[in-house]
Formats: sequence, structure tokens, C-alpha cells
Amino acid sequence: MKFDPQALSEFAEYYGFHYDIVDPLALKRDVLIDMERGLKGEPSSLPMLPAYLSPVSHVSAGKTVIALDAGGTNFRAALVHFDEKGQAVAEGAMKAPMPGTKGRVGVTEFFDHIADLTAPLLEKQPDVEGIGFTFSYPMEMTTDLDGILLGFSKEIDAPDVIGAAIGQGLRDALARRSVKAPQKIVLINDTAATLLSGVVQIKKDGGVFRGEDKYHVEAGPVVGFILGTGFNTAYPEKAIPKINFNNPSKPQIVVCETGGFAHRYMGILDKEFDAATKNPGVFHEEKLTSGAYLGPLTFVILKRAIKDGVVAFRRSGEFLALNGLQTRFLNEFMYAPLSREGVVGELFGEDERDALASLVYLTTIVTERGARLAAGALAAVVEKTAAGLDPFVPVRIAIEGTTYMIYKGMRRSLESYLHIALTRDKPFNYVVSPVEQASLFGAAVAALSA
Repeated sequence: MKFDPQALSEFAEYYGFHYDIVDPLALKRDVLIDMERGLKGEPSSLPMLPAYLSPVSHVSAGKTVIALDAGGTNFRAALVHFDEKGQAVAEGAMKAPMPGTKGRVGVTEFFDHIADLTAPLLEKQPDVEGIGFTFSYPMEMTTDLDGILLGFSKEIDAPDVIGAAIGQGLRDALARRSVKAPQKIVLINDTAATLLSGVVQIKKDGGVFRGEDKYHVEAGPVVGFILGTGFNTAYPEKAIPKINFNNPSKPQIVVCETGGFAHRYMGILDKEFDAATKNPGVFHEEKLTSGAYLGPLTFVILKRAIKDGVVAFRRSGEFLALNGLQTRFLNEFMYAPLSREGVVGELFGEDERDALASLVYLTTIVTERGARLAAGALAAVVEKTAAGLDPFVPVRIAIEGTTYMIYKGMRRSLESYLHIALTRDKPFNYVVSPVEQASLFGAAVAALSA
């Protein structure tokens, strides 16, 4: 079977996953509508969760805080010092397995594990400004900047911790050691942490400032964007009607939970894939864009292409018999399709160049569609944040996530579509910048933002 891009494109259009179906500008408008509904507490696929935290515009030199980061596998702790330029420098960093990854733990044991790494840092420098704590699990934020745990992912076996206030649990664990906790323990999620890390890592003009700012312009706002295993955005909001918040001069962070956006672009095979997931009917945006789903979704699409006779190769039966296709294995294949290695590449013979081209072509269409969807959703957040800014003040987009950084074709395409979505109607000034150690440095800034 010869490689036929026209037939493959028609296959993609028929099943509703071709990227041309997605209009980034229409998607941007749809997201903006749902954002407004969520802010008002009206029915919406975007919950628009207040963080009750206003980001600082800059960090003064000489400040030292403790930064904690509870991730999916590891728990990290460090003293973070802000140097004369306001840049974050981690000192005395420590890492341990996240409690609950090595077997079930109770509430006391869970927080004692966290205190094991926190207490030595407080003993070393008891006069810290506060503790910033990135907790990458669903939380209901409280007005005192604590977080009530709503649930763990399957890796963490600590069911009794669900419903606990994380900051208070740490205070109690430190007290059991007779270690005095600082007045401020600030809980944030990983997307808010990415936003806050951009405050100290992205310069006010998005690059290297050349010359003196004689107008003394304040740095533009920062938007947090995660495209890794999951998908999410966060931004500073001036008005949140559902909590009677209205403060144009001191906005607070809102976490959109954008991965849950229910858009109009679910095709036949997308719905088939969605129905087979553990959480059908929700997280539409995330299921078409993020690393947790791109590989498995593409696998469903490629299987249908084989069954429909659009793609054919001798060992296609072995491909159909695979239990699944993880995103990382698909990504490895896409970076080196000619090597004939890995769970996908090894199935092709030397004389099956056309079939190989067809598989790569369809996979690229899925990636391009994911990039358009991600760009449209991000553009909505940038446009909302940019309202009222002078054209020389950019919205700074702090980005974190392996899917954005290393998934073949994603970063290039996402940034191209983002540019279209933010310039076709009128130009918005923005800069895109990946940030390093976002969870740790963002936690440190959170302690100073409270």
C-alpha cells in the first residue's frame, strides 16, 4: 500500500481528529466564556479555583524561606535564598520518597515523614520568612492559605490523610519534635507554583533588559502553564464574584483546572477512547493534549487505521495485540522512526517504508491537533490577563512539563498556534519561557507572597 497523505487526511477528518477541525480562535472564545461562568460560580467545566494568594511582582534580595515540594514520587525540601538580583538559589536540598509510596502510612506517619526533612532546615535557619509548600494533589484551598486534601493518585497509599489540612498537619508534626514552625505555611498547587516561579525567573521584558527603564514600569503579570502528564493553567484574577473578591490593584491567583474544559472537538475515536478510561466524560482537554493520554489515544486511532485498511504492514497483527502504547514509547519512535527499534519501530520491515510513513503521518496529525487545543486554551488565559496592559508590558508565560518540552513537534506547533490565536484579532504582547525547578522555586515565592 502506497503512502497516500490525502487518504490519511480524509480518514482523520471522517473520525474527527484532524487538526484543521480545531479553530484556535473559536476555542479561545469558548474557554473565555467558561472561565467567566466558573468565576461567577455558574455551571462550567472550569471550576476556577481561588488560591487566596496574590503573587508578588518582584522579590527583595536577602530573603530566605523553606520550600517544600510533594510530587508523585519524591518529596523535596530546601532552603531558598534570594540573591541581590532577586533570583532564587536553593541551598541544602534534600530528597526522600514521597510518604505512602513504599507502603501504607497513617496520618501521623505521613506528616512525620514530611517533618523529617523540614525540621533540620528550621534548626539550621530558624528565622526563615516562612514555608512555601507545593502539594501536587487535589486540594480545596482555604482563606488561611492551607489546603484540605481531596484525594491522592494511585501511587500514594495514605487514605487516612484525605480530608486533612496539610499545613496544619505539618505544624503538628514539627511540634511533636519541639521544633517551632514559622508563622506562615503557604500551600499551593503545582500550576500556581509554576506561575510564581516565573516571577523570579522571567525578566520584566521577557529577555535581557538593555538599558535603563526611565519610566519605572512594573513587570507584567505571569501566567502558569503546565503541559506534562497533565494540563492546567493559572493566572492572576482581579475579580472573582463567587467569593466576592474585587481588587484590581492586588489580584489573586486562580487555578483554572483547564484540563477539564469540555470543548466541541471530540471526534468518534476520541469518544471511544474516553469511554475506556477510568474517568469517562471528564477531562476532555487533558485527554487530547497531555502526556498521560497522547500515546494511548494515538494507539486507538492507529488501530482503527489498520482495521479500516488505511495502514497495512505484515506485523500489524502484533501491533493490534499490544496491551497499550505509552506516550514515552510513541515519542521515542517518532524521534527515530527509521531506526526500526522499540515497541513500534521493530514491527516494520525494510521494504515497508510507505506503511512507516503512514503511521508517522497520522501520529503527527494527532500531535498537531493537541497543540492547537492547548494553544487555544492558553491563549484565553493570556488574553484575559493582558486586559488593560500597555503594549510594552508583556504577559510572561511560565511553562513547565515534559510533553511541552520533549514530545516530538509539540513545542514548535503549540507556540505557532498560540501566536496566531493572540495576533489575528489584535496583537497581544507576551513571552514564553520554560522555568526550572518550578515547584520548588514557586513554593519559595509563595511564602513571600502571603
